[in-house]
Amino acid sequence: MSPALRRFRWLIYLGVLLVCAWSLWQQWPQRPAAPLGWLQQWQSELIAPLAAETLTVQQLQAQVPGQLWLLPQGESGPRLVYRADWQDGELHGRVEVELALSDKERASLLAALGASAEAPEQALSDTLLEQLGAHHLATLLFKPDGELPAVRLTASLGAPRVRLGLPEGGEAWLYPEQGMTLFVAEERLRLLQVVPRRSFK
Repeated sequence: MSPALRRFRWLIYLGVLLVCAWSLWQQWPQRPAAPLGWLQQWQSELIAPLAAETLTVQQLQAQVPGQLWLLPQGESGPRLVYRADWQDGELHGRVEVELALSDKERASLLAALGASAEAPEQALSDTLLEQLGAHHLATLLFKPDGELPAVRLTASLGAPRVRLGLPEGGEAWLYPEQGMTLFVAEERLRLLQVVPRRSFK
């Protein structure tokens, strides 16, 4: 047998071995995705209380240290939001939580701070943050800066009750019992939103 023919036979054998190895790898049980420890902790200490409308500024601050901001130009009047930069290992994200305010509280807030509806956003003092420690919260938003695979979300939260396609692309995953919606695109989390559970009724 000529050397060229011998090499050709070995190439065929190698090709068959590669195809068999690939086929076995495809059939091998894939390791399940690991749950997100921080998200499971948030479920009990932040998400469930906010869905039940019992989460306070003080409880949030204990889990996610941040700062209070006044946003005078909200659609329904001035808003108070709590903002924090958050990190867990290599994952970074931005947390923004709005305080639940009545119309009367919104009006008195502007008057007390001497701000007009046209004023820019402004950071507020730690003293005011402490004074509002018992105030309840209305909405929580979490936007990750890094890659957060959707498969790890279902490992942590279970499958969503409803999955809705969005006109701009991606899906909204709804967890009504937890007052939570995940906005997912390209199998990655883009935004997590929590509102009172009654909002889903």
